[in-house]
Amino acid sequence: MDKFRMIFQFLQSNQESFLNGMCGVLALASAHIYSAFDFNCPCLPGYNLFYGLGVMSVPPVVLFLLGFVLNNNVSVLMEEWRRPEGLRGKERGVLRYMCCSMAQRALIAPATWLSVTLLDGKCFICAFSEGLDPHILILNNSTILPAHSQLRSLLSTIPCPEAFQQEAGLSREAATRYLRCLSQAVGWCFILIMTFLAFLVRAMRPCFTQVAFLKTKYWSHYIDIERKLFEETCTEHAKSFAKVCIQQFFEGMQDEIVMSYSRYQPPLPHDTEVGKEQEKLLGITDSKNMNKLLRNWHKLKPPLNVKTGVKDDAEQNGCVYKCPQPHRENIVFYSKV
Repeated sequence: MDKFRMIFQFLQSNQESFLNGMCGVLALASAHIYSAFDFNCPCLPGYNLFYGLGVMSVPPVVLFLLGFVLNNNVSVLMEEWRRPEGLRGKERGVLRYMCCSMAQRALIAPATWLSVTLLDGKCFICAFSEGLDPHILILNNSTILPAHSQLRSLLSTIPCPEAFQQEAGLSREAATRYLRCLSQAVGWCFILIMTFLAFLVRAMRPCFTQVAFLKTKYWSHYIDIERKLFEETCTEHAKSFAKVCIQQFFEGMQDEIVMSYSRYQPPLPHDTEVGKEQEKLLGITDSKNMNKLLRNWHKLKPPLNVKTGVKDDAEQNGCVYKCPQPHRENIVFYSKV
C-alpha cells in the first residue's frame, strides 16, 4: 500500500506527466479495442459507405471527448470562462492556452485509432468498395459487365468473400489489394501530416514572443494551483468548523448528562485544543459569513497583488476574517494576465 500511495502522490505532484501518461494509455487502448473489435461489413448497397465511415469517425469522436473528460483542467477552464469579472480580469490568452493544451492531448487517441484503421484497411474496403471502377477488375477483355444495379450489388459484396460471386468475371483479390493499398497510402499520409504538424508546433514556438507564452503558461498553472489550495483550505475550515460545533454541542448537553447520570462526569475538552481549532476558522464562525465569503470568492476574485490593497479589498468585499498583514518586500512581480 505504501508503494501505491507513493505512486499516487507522485502522479498528483506531476500532473502534466500524469495527463501525458493517460493520453498514451488511451492511445494504446484505442489500438487494442480496434484489434479486438469484430468488424462485419454489411455488404449491402448503400450501407457499406455509412458503416465503414461510421467505424472510422464515431470512435475517434468518442475518444476525443473522453480525453477531455479525463482531464481535470476542463472544470478549471469552464469555471474561469464562466466566472464574473469581479476584481480580477480574465485573460483570453490563458483560456486559449489551456484549451489548446487539452486539445493536443485529447487528439492522441483519435489519431491512433484513425492510423490503425487506415493501415488495416478493412473499414476503407467496406466503405469504398461500391465506388470502384469495374474495368480495372475485369479478368479478361471478353467479359461482359452486368447491369448497373447488379454491378453495384456485386461490388458491395467485395468485403465478404462468402457472398462474392466468382463467376461474374471480376477479381475480388485485385479489388481488395487495390483498396487496401489506397487505405494504407492514406494512413501513412495522415501519420506524416500529424507528425509534421507536431514538429511545426514544437519548432515554431520559440520563433514567437516567449514573454506571452511564459505569461499564459504561468497563469494557467496559477489558476489550477489556486483552485486546489482553495479547496484544501475549505476542507480544513469545514473540518475545524464541524469539530468546534460538535464540541460546543456536547458542552451544552453536559448539564443534562450530569443531571441524568450524577455519578458520571464526562471529560471536558482541552482549552488548548479548542483554541487551535478556532484559530483555523480565521474568524468565520457561522454559516452566514461562510456563504458570503464563498459568494464573494466566486463573484469578486481577489486581485493578483500580494503587496498592497489586500486588506482594503477584503473589507470592501465583506470578508469577516482578519487578513494577514502583507510582508514588506523590495521586488514584487505584478501582472493582470
